[in-house]
Amino acid sequence: MRLATYTLAPGGECAVYFFGAGRGGSVDANLDRWIGQFLQADGKPSKSAAKIDKRTIHGLPVTTLDVSGAYTGMGGPKGASSSGAQSDALAMPNYRMLAAVVEGPQGSVFFKFTGPAKTIAANQAAFDKMLASIGPVR
Repeated sequence: MRLATYTLAPGGECAVYFFGAGRGGSVDANLDRWIGQFLQADGKPSKSAAKIDKRTIHGLPVTTLDVSGAYTGMGGPKGASSSGAQSDALAMPNYRMLAAVVEGPQGSVFFKFTGPAKTIAANQAAFDKMLASIGPVR
């Protein structure tokens, strides 16, 4: 379930999701899906261009993702053809995603910050600061 959506001009969006304990998919499944939403100009898989990092913040495991390229979105009419394949023609070039999965005792919290690469770069420090503030509920 989407808990919050924050919009940043021009064109940035940070969505926060929480599904409960054992729900929402594994860390790797989410990373793979998010990476798959990007196309690379050279035709190489986006996984080779993605940066994945694992760390602990206030005792919670956190996995982060940084990936850029042409963003195809989440699928549906804007991101998929009638066969379900992602459409190159509808991809938004020069996009970037910063994402994080915070593994908490009540379930994982998913953060997905997407938008034009310039917008994401200008707000990367704020995204990192938000992640650094996360801690277990007391």
